[in-house]
Amino acid sequence: MAKKLSIRDIATDLNISKTTISFILNGKAKENRISNLLIDKVLKYIEEKKFKPNQLAKSLSTGKTMIIGLMVEKISDYFFAQIAYHIEEIAYQNGYKIIYCSTDDDIQKTRELIALFRERHVDGYIITPPAGIEQEIQELCNDGLPVVLFDRFFPDIDTSYVILDNYQASYDAVSYLISKKYKNIALVELDSEQTQMRDRFLGYQNALAAHDMPSLIKKIPFANSLDQTVEELVAFMKINGQIDALFFATNYLAFSGIKALNQLNLKIPEDIAIIGFDDHEIFNIYKPSITAVAQPLMELANQSINALLNMMNSKKTGENPQKIIVKADLIIRDSTDSSQRSRI
Repeated sequence: MAKKLSIRDIATDLNISKTTISFILNGKAKENRISNLLIDKVLKYIEEKKFKPNQLAKSLSTGKTMIIGLMVEKISDYFFAQIAYHIEEIAYQNGYKIIYCSTDDDIQKTRELIALFRERHVDGYIITPPAGIEQEIQELCNDGLPVVLFDRFFPDIDTSYVILDNYQASYDAVSYLISKKYKNIALVELDSEQTQMRDRFLGYQNALAAHDMPSLIKKIPFANSLDQTVEELVAFMKINGQIDALFFATNYLAFSGIKALNQLNLKIPEDIAIIGFDDHEIFNIYKPSITAVAQPLMELANQSINALLNMMNSKKTGENPQKIIVKADLIIRDSTDSSQRSRI
């Protein structure tokens, strides 16, 4: 096997110092007044030899790994998968690679992943944090590391974040159902203290309160399987037969809800209306199509990666954190068509 070429070998073969070679490879030739002739000589040589500088050595000389750590709740989820794709695309255009992983909303797993990213010396972090990870996020900030929280945040930690206006999105969705004369609107949400879930709950509650209407809430454990959730929702609907509309706090809860309604032989929207939070391509294909709160994926991804890039390019990482709140869209489809109702 041929010996792998090193910077020392290049310096020896060309009779140039290793420092000069390093400056040229790291784009610092001009500021160190290295001649164009010498630059061309080195670049031609490494092209002929197909030399690739060691990434660790390069990171030590530049202070950057050109890697970003992206931690989301579940990378297989449609919403997070789309966000990750767009973030990776923009990062690549700016010379960065992405390492991404799922926390599964697990505190210990998240701690271990943050420790792993620290060991890898990633240049910045985009994190969808589970509740209970506040200390680790604060430590990243205290150490001057660029951090952007995504989808949820910690009110007591002064860091950059990009979130949806979950409260207003939820308020508007429930208000729409009320405008369509639905009287008994139930919320199906995750049993979670996450900020985005709390805001969706508050939007639901306040929209009903504004019209003196009763609330009815079903909390689903995060760790539930689809079948477990379906079973719980079937029981919930049997007990609460007066429900004429369901508002699901996530799209995967809506999938479980649709399956539960099918088992109960309840028709959408004739017997019951539904709205799902987080639009999904299946919602537009399903018959009837499903009304949904749509998060602007591209804008959320752009805002997140650009906020992080700005921090990484700034010499004062912790100053003036960006608090970005993005508006949602309510996509009206057939599942809330009150003209199809079989009962008033």
